Amino acid sequence: MASAKTSARTGRLPVLPVPHHVRWPLGYAAAALLVFLAYYYMVPSLPEQGQQFFQTWLPLSSVNEALVWVICALGLNIVVGYAGLLDLGFVAFWALGGYTAGWLMSGHFYQVNLHFLSGAQSSAVGVHVNFWFVLLIGGAFCALWGVIIGAPTLRLKSDYLALVTLGFGEIIPQVFTNGDDIGGFNLTNGARGITPVDPITIGGFTLGPFDLVYKFVVFVVIAAVVMFISLRLREGRLGRAWLAIREDELAASMMGVPLMRTKLAAYAVGAVAGGLAGVAFATHVGGVLPDRFNFSISITLLAMVVLGGMGNVWGVTLGALVLAWINSTGLPQMGNTINENLGTDINFPSYNFLLFGGILVLMMIYRREGILPEARTKLVLREPSRTEREALGADMEEAAPELDEALEAEDAELEAAANAPAADVVVADAMVADAVAATGAEGTEGTEDGLGEKAGNTI
Repeated sequence: MASAKTSARTGRLPVLPVPHHVRWPLGYAAAALLVFLAYYYMVPSLPEQGQQFFQTWLPLSSVNEALVWVICALGLNIVVGYAGLLDLGFVAFWALGGYTAGWLMSGHFYQVNLHFLSGAQSSAVGVHVNFWFVLLIGGAFCALWGVIIGAPTLRLKSDYLALVTLGFGEIIPQVFTNGDDIGGFNLTNGARGITPVDPITIGGFTLGPFDLVYKFVVFVVIAAVVMFISLRLREGRLGRAWLAIREDELAASMMGVPLMRTKLAAYAVGAVAGGLAGVAFATHVGGVLPDRFNFSISITLLAMVVLGGMGNVWGVTLGALVLAWINSTGLPQMGNTINENLGTDINFPSYNFLLFGGILVLMMIYRREGILPEARTKLVLREPSRTEREALGADMEEAAPELDEALEAEDAELEAAANAPAADVVVADAMVADAVAATGAEGTEGTEDGLGEKAGNTI
């Protein structure tokens, strides 16, 4: 009623109140729907120049790849943003998910002929499982490896934890690179990778390599599922336990939070998102190559989480979309435009880490909490620093404001006494003297009575 009356007075249409926790999901759904309608209806009907602009600056393949980055960055946000565990080897889970798709959706294991609701031809050799089942298998497989990798790091913190996770992140891609001859068995096909993988099937419809609009819908759905899981876990008991460990691990353990189980849960849940991203990426590029899973991907994912805002799902999503677009399309196209206009020959994509590093430095100086920070992180990072005036005495005075009130009252009494007339001062002195004399007499009588009573008791 109040909003309707206010709208009537201002002459504006009434606005339906939208709960705060629903605004970002609705915005994500609206943006996804807008992109789908734009590429399905609008872009094909544009003139050639308009289509060329979209193909140059915002190709749908780059949008799909950016969504894969979003899925993986959300998984890393669970480990780093929620639980506060610095992970520099998250690319390992991306690689495990990708190779799970390569093993279960291709003819790599030609010794076996297994088909399960797949879009591959019935005469194709190898293992061919439906894409949606491979998603589940890849997530479960990566969760298992998340527990295996996370178990040795439970006693480690800070830099030591980062170094161990970095080691795992380097070991697993090297295993895939050299896994073409493990005791005479070809597990990963070495540096040649596993190509091609089966296409995505939805019911009886198979998505070809140029069905990018429908792949966009699939990746949007996967990202939405990961977002939903992240948000629900954040509000649940497990999410609060992660935040407690992030803020103070010792205090969390003293309050009854099981550190080992909670940390392993963070690694496992984050690894599930990495596995989903790996499976989606394998279908996006049509295969799995070991050189796609290098250390730079882990650093880029960490930059997405930090830039967007650690602990905030929507901030991490925004950071992943922005950095993925810059890395795949924005920086190369801006470089081409500058080279054409200025007649230079600069390889701008080779400076992507220089650009990311500069952006991170500026963010750490001017906005450490990220673009869309979590409320708790924002309060902690914007807390004013201690100054020289905030010494122990100042802290004690702030802790006992009644001391300031007593001192102010005493100063007021002294000032009133100094400003009082002389006669009043004499009368006040006399009254004080009489009060002191009376008090002394009473004290003397009390002392004598006390001594007499004590003597009687002695006799």
